[in-house]
Amino acid sequence: MESKLPFGKKNYQWMIIGVVTLIIGFIIMSLDKAQHGFGFLGLVLGPIVVVAGFVMEIVAILHKPTK
Repeated sequence: MESKLPFGKKNYQWMIIGVVTLIIGFIIMSLDKAQHGFGFLGLVLGPIVVVAGFVMEIVAILHKPTK
């Protein structure tokens, strides 16, 4: 029986990991205590984690599921 879902199990797992990574990145940016978020967390670490989350989402969408 063939699944009617557009993606495979691994795709959905990577999508969930990507969303969690995005949420963690935004939380990291909000934890910055510097004025207007101009510290290390708000300008360097948080955005890197957010970009990593978006890359995971793109990979999860473009990866072709194996049959």
